[in-house]
Amino acid sequence: FPESGSVFDGSDESSIEETVIGRMSSSRSSVHDAQPPTKITHRKGQTKYLEPLEDEAVSAVPRVGQAAAKLCRLAFDWANQPDIASVANLALDGLFEGVPIDGGALLLLPKSLRGTAKGADLEVVASRTDPPTTYHRVSGFLAATVLREGEAVLARNVEDDSTLAGRDSKGVIVATSVMCAPIRQDGAVVGLLHLYSSDARRVPDPDDLEFTLAVADNVALALKNLSRQQELAENLDKSRDEIMQLRKRLGVESEIVGTSPQILQIEQEIARAAPSRATVLIRGESGVGKELVARAVHFTSPRKNGPFVCLNCAALSETLLESELFGHERGAFTGATERKVGKFESAHQGTLMLDEIGEMSPTIQAKFLRVLEGHPFERVGGSAPIKVDVRVIAATNRDLEKDVAAGKFRRDLYFRLHVVEIIVPPLRKRPEDIIALAEHFLGRYRQETGRKISGFTTAAAQQLQQYRWPGNVRELKNVIERAVVLAAGESIDAADLALSSLATAGDTADNIAVSGSRYEPMSLEDVERRHVLATLNATGWNKSRTAQILGVERSTLDRKIRRYELSEKNAGKQS
Repeated sequence: FPESGSVFDGSDESSIEETVIGRMSSSRSSVHDAQPPTKITHRKGQTKYLEPLEDEAVSAVPRVGQAAAKLCRLAFDWANQPDIASVANLALDGLFEGVPIDGGALLLLPKSLRGTAKGADLEVVASRTDPPTTYHRVSGFLAATVLREGEAVLARNVEDDSTLAGRDSKGVIVATSVMCAPIRQDGAVVGLLHLYSSDARRVPDPDDLEFTLAVADNVALALKNLSRQQELAENLDKSRDEIMQLRKRLGVESEIVGTSPQILQIEQEIARAAPSRATVLIRGESGVGKELVARAVHFTSPRKNGPFVCLNCAALSETLLESELFGHERGAFTGATERKVGKFESAHQGTLMLDEIGEMSPTIQAKFLRVLEGHPFERVGGSAPIKVDVRVIAATNRDLEKDVAAGKFRRDLYFRLHVVEIIVPPLRKRPEDIIALAEHFLGRYRQETGRKISGFTTAAAQQLQQYRWPGNVRELKNVIERAVVLAAGESIDAADLALSSLATAGDTADNIAVSGSRYEPMSLEDVERRHVLATLNATGWNKSRTAQILGVERSTLDRKIRRYELSEKNAGKQS
């Protein structure tokens, strides 16, 4: 600016402007130069508001600050609680720290009674007294007042008012001061915090009421979050179940592979049988896919959202089969250390598939028949009647008619099972489906193993179609799985197919029963005997391999060996 006493006539306007700007710029530069270099000045790993205050610090902090710090810690801890009881106990911890009380509880209304309930309907979720003694419930009048008006209340000198005082079992008043704070969700009171003091020297004040109401509001929020978490978990479980059911249904549909007339007929029979409640009897050799057909019936029926339970009757002894079917009580027999729910109970409102039904003993047949007829049953070692809603699908590879004639299978049970019959043909009876099935299994195992195998060579495809498949679809599945794992090239060749010599040994069921010039009439039991013996011979009496080819459990094979009195000594004898 001009010196004092000088006259400003406008001629030096630009120089004045330059002077002002220069001084301002110089001022900024000097301030900037005076600032210390930037650096981190503080570090904290956890807020102090989540730490308990030391005794000497409590007196220095205003009560509002103390309450805010406690609420902050409680809110942080509530977010990590797994259930309502934990939230309630944590709330009482905070209240006993911050409010002069010696008894209290968190009470909630049952969900079904909210909005219409009275104080007597409140259920204690958690309670506490200091020193430990019996918690005395809130007075009915006080609870009703808080539930009705939705406001927190503080009452002092309640020993003079019987409507406000809490009393023990002898009618003695146990409180001098009482506080009740509503737990509110979406405008409705769902519970309350009830706190009391029996010491006239420790009397809650309005600030304590404020803190109690703040705790109640935060409890309401924590309970609402828990409810949402529980609802989300339930919906997630439900979605998982639905996905599992859909996967099973899609799996069933994708596993029924083939375009042969036999497969088309089976699909039609499944479609007709599925909507009804009728018992289904599925017949066919081992490995043809009887369980797959049973699953298809279940997952296209009105019971598709219910359980599908399978049990192989041949894999268990009579005692174990009875326990598996009907369950047992603790101590029913040696080793029964706890109650077991049977397959019938597990399959309630669903479907129970019993494989190899012909292996069931007469004793179990009788008990099984009663359940089929709609009668209740008891667990082994129990007396309580149990009634279930179950559809039964039975499967067998035996000649049940012959077993009925021989007295091995109950006639009445046979007729009860033989309502709807589905016969699954052996794979050799539908050769046009072999390549389609092989490609289906190739795609599955190619995806599982990550191997880039393009398909089958012409020689491999011809060998697959010419082979007789005594183990049926199960054997084909195992052969393709092995070939995918062990194939040396980018396609499966005939050398990669580990086919059994059984089918060319001249002893398959077809060769025995339908061999043209040397046709020999015989029973299915004789056919099975020869088939089992031929398989054992072809595998060098390797029972594990034989059971795999036949598609049965090892224990089932052992029973058949004993039943037909087979041994390596008569390995060369087929009759």
